[in-house]
Amino acid sequence: MATEKKNISEEKEAKKKEMIFFLSSSEEKEHFLSKGNRKLLSDPLDDNNPITVQVLGICSALAITVQLEPAVVMAIAVVAVMAFSNMIVSMLRNMIPSRIRIIVQLVVVASLVVLVDQILKAYAYDVSKQLSVFIGLIITNCIVMGRLEAFALGNGVYKSFLDGIGNAAGYGLILIIVAFFRELLGSGKLFGFEVLGHKAATVADSTGLYALGYENNGLMLLSPMALIVVGLLIWVQRARNRKLIEEN
Repeated sequence: MATEKKNISEEKEAKKKEMIFFLSSSEEKEHFLSKGNRKLLSDPLDDNNPITVQVLGICSALAITVQLEPAVVMAIAVVAVMAFSNMIVSMLRNMIPSRIRIIVQLVVVASLVVLVDQILKAYAYDVSKQLSVFIGLIITNCIVMGRLEAFALGNGVYKSFLDGIGNAAGYGLILIIVAFFRELLGSGKLFGFEVLGHKAATVADSTGLYALGYENNGLMLLSPMALIVVGLLIWVQRARNRKLIEEN
């Protein structure tokens, strides 16, 4: 009986130590930039991308990629929310009762989203208005909740932090690529600046490609085109990486 109590107390002390130093015993032996840790950052950018491979977070990819600026801001916001929510949930994982873990996760994510929203309203109000409700919808983004449930609850703080950054970066990368092509081909601009020339009332008065008769593709500004661009990215990714193709 005394031995069992001693073992229990030792386990509790080990957990407390883990919470203090943010690392489990196995993680303490692993270098901060080990192959496994680097994989947490690199995999979501390609082989395990949240949008093109896991097919998560499609809604915001359709709605906020008409222009590059809001897509970049959204990507940065998701990186901040995912990284710190993963870290906080991982720190609390040994203290969260299983029955209320989803509620705790939602509270953590919602608090961070409110903080990010207030920062955007203070320092980037115009972009905040463009993003509108989509910043708030980060709370229910399946990528964020999925990584909390699948990774942060079972791994140390440092690994969870890297996993949050990696998956958010993979998500943000697709947003930025889609927004780049949609704004460039749809309005001839990037970040609001004319890059294909100036389109005037007549071809003679236009400059750049517009002087050669180029016309903007208005379809690129419609939401369905975001889905088509994502589909093309999925096709290119699977053509380049054959192991992602599902076998019948």
